[in-house]
Amino acid sequence: MSGDTLKEIETRDRFPHFLSIPTRWKDNDIYGHVNNVVYYSYFDTVITRYLMVESQIDIVRGLVVPFTVENMCRYRRSLSFPEVVDAGLRVARLGRSSVRYEIGLFRQRQDDAAAVGYFVDVFVDRATGKSVPIPPEIRNVLERLVV
Repeated sequence: MSGDTLKEIETRDRFPHFLSIPTRWKDNDIYGHVNNVVYYSYFDTVITRYLMVESQIDIVRGLVVPFTVENMCRYRRSLSFPEVVDAGLRVARLGRSSVRYEIGLFRQRQDDAAAVGYFVDVFVDRATGKSVPIPPEIRNVLERLVV
């Protein structure tokens, strides 16, 4: 999914982790499909939940937290309420203090992604806002998703 490869069709088998996210009535826009900004919320949800469950990161009180510094989404087909979206997650790049997550949003029982995108997070010291190395307990769970 790096660079221009985002133009290729993404399939379920390329993502090692999934989270099912029910759409909500308020996610739809006047055109009858999920509004484009809501896709980013789904991206953020699969990433944050993975970190919270797998590494026990404390998003509220932790000393080191991830800050999103870049993101992108390519829309392939629309989603709409009341669908349940399967959000696939993988790690494309794992640096010293940053990680690039790649996400695919899938209709249930469909193999081709309805949308694909990425988030780049930098881990920072909450007090100073300066980048710090990814803590080992977080790095360990991120390594499980590296493709």
